[in-house]
Amino acid sequence: MAAVSIEEEVERLDKNPVINWIQERTHILDGLLPIIQHPVPKSINWWYVLGSATLLSFVNQVVTGVALAMTYVPAPNQAYQSLTFISTNAVWGSVLRGMHFFGASAMVVLISAHVIRVFLMGSYKFPRELNWITGVFLLGLTAAMAFSGQLLRWDQDAYWAVVVAAEQAGKTPILGPILAQVVVAGQTVGGATLTRFFATHVFLLPALMFMFVGVHLYLVVFDGISELPKAGEVVDPKTYKEKYHRLLETDGEPFFPDAAWKDAVFACLVMAVILALAIFVGAPHLGKPADPTVIQASPRPDWYFLWYFAVLALIPPAMENWVILGVPALIGALLFAVPFVSRGGERSPLRRPWSVAAVLFMLVALAALTIEGNSANWSPQIDAAEVSPIPASITQHLSGEALTGAQLFQQKGCHTCHTLAGTGGDKGPNLTYVADRLNQAQLITRVLNGGHNMPAFGGTLTDTEVQQLVSFLQTLKSPDQLPATAGP
Repeated sequence: MAAVSIEEEVERLDKNPVINWIQERTHILDGLLPIIQHPVPKSINWWYVLGSATLLSFVNQVVTGVALAMTYVPAPNQAYQSLTFISTNAVWGSVLRGMHFFGASAMVVLISAHVIRVFLMGSYKFPRELNWITGVFLLGLTAAMAFSGQLLRWDQDAYWAVVVAAEQAGKTPILGPILAQVVVAGQTVGGATLTRFFATHVFLLPALMFMFVGVHLYLVVFDGISELPKAGEVVDPKTYKEKYHRLLETDGEPFFPDAAWKDAVFACLVMAVILALAIFVGAPHLGKPADPTVIQASPRPDWYFLWYFAVLALIPPAMENWVILGVPALIGALLFAVPFVSRGGERSPLRRPWSVAAVLFMLVALAALTIEGNSANWSPQIDAAEVSPIPASITQHLSGEALTGAQLFQQKGCHTCHTLAGTGGDKGPNLTYVADRLNQAQLITRVLNGGHNMPAFGGTLTDTEVQQLVSFLQTLKSPDQLPATAGP
């Protein structure tokens, strides 16, 4: 392999007085040059640039995120206003928010494409199993970053996303109630919730990503970049390392500058697209400010979560628990199992038709669900004015707190989601006989904390209103559960 030795490169750089001064005191070139000049197969092509472009997109997110955090205020009464100020009044604020928003989309697209490329080319096989595992963690952390970032807008979409996240966490066996409280930072969605997501998005998740990026790059450098697969050439764990090192000696090149220029060109192109979108499209639109009392809303997650949104909107209510818990667990289990189920053998996609078919099926399914998610009905979407009033058969015998509670049930929009005696919405559970299955304490908990895509009303109802509403719900019993009326 024709390449300048590390010693020759250090000697050449030492002739620069500035670099020589730094080198004498830090010896940085002794550690840096072996990394940037590590040998790679000459066969690597433009498909191999996705990882470095994802890394640069992450750097963009860190830089623009720090800049946004200088003005953003993570408080419920100021978060929305601070983002409005950044978007409309701050110098280059709209471009900055746009770069952060489109940078997040770029990260999602690039890391997904990178994972697909690694899977199709069999680059996860021996000895790179841990490269794949760390990449799966980075994929999950990228999704978490995207989700938590959306919540910081603190508009209606953000509020309802928190409700859904808490509901999903609450489905976890045994630990569900605890996890739901961890998500919302208490019993109800409020200021502590926003603060927790801000700290998670700005400190915790980036720290974890830096750690996994470091481990991932370490493994890439010391295990080597996989060569372009060829049909008929199989991976045998007993002989692969020897064959790979022989390949580098006979047909290899230093990563920098021979191969790195492709990464640099593509990464610059990605950044140019992000900047162009930020300038000409601008910052993402902010929805209405978060208000749990306004439930006549049609919130939508950002585009990369629309597929999951569609799944939750389309499945029968009886399957919600299974899907909410099962889909993420199944996806995670399958991804982690890949390098251990298929540790050796063929790497070429031409000899692995089932792998190609699986990727094509996944892409088609995601595209179809994303399109459906853009128009799928979501709870609640019914105009309260178009919902018929509570049937007189339910209210005619009520008085006092129960009657006032029935009026609150209509005014607060509960009837837009819940059926009572055949009227009202059908997205939420049928409450016609809710008192048969829930006692007073359980009803109060559900009203305060929400659930099943229902907002938490603990922060918007007074104690008196909660008691009135629950008094009404306690009257909703089946005929055989009602107390017998005394005879004459």
